[in-house]
Amino acid sequence: MNLSRSGLRPAWTALRAMAVLTLALGLAYPLAVTGAGQLAFAARANGSVAEVRGVPVGSTLIGQSFTDDDGEPLPQWFQPRPSAAGDGYDAGASGGSNLGPENPELAAAIAERRAQVAEFNGVNPGQVPVEALTASASGLDPHISPEYALLQAGRVASARGLDEARVRGLVQEHAKGRDLGYLGEPTVNVLELNIALDGLED
Repeated sequence: MNLSRSGLRPAWTALRAMAVLTLALGLAYPLAVTGAGQLAFAARANGSVAEVRGVPVGSTLIGQSFTDDDGEPLPQWFQPRPSAAGDGYDAGASGGSNLGPENPELAAAIAERRAQVAEFNGVNPGQVPVEALTASASGLDPHISPEYALLQAGRVASARGLDEARVRGLVQEHAKGRDLGYLGEPTVNVLELNIALDGLED
């Protein structure tokens, strides 16, 4: 097969374009974006890792369980909402339960969780908020409502021997309002709240 010089020109043009685009989009652009992220938003770019005394204890972007070795919730910690991601808050298995609102399995799980949360916190089942009963769409939500956090304040204070008013004040300090004043709902980041809670005893 005899290829003339003019016949090779499109091939060389394509190779040069591929090399230039690979360098620009595969190397220069990712490095520029990474550098900008490190300069302007280093904490977020690195996963918003929370530390206690210099030791990483988790990410404020991903929920985590506060349980014992048997998976039972520890009374001295604020508890997050349920998670359907793997064994709980598994970022590699993110996802909700995918059960419809009239699914009998979901209804049974909600009834069981309502009874457990009410007994654990010593409150009436009717006081248990919805996020204590259902998982988020991702299964990784690190937030609960201020109402749910305040519902847990008495139990946490009792388990730690702290004044309940002090614990409730801590919840109020960590409550964040709606984004831009109207988007979403008020929230409390459970990991940040528990870190602050641990600091009360230092």
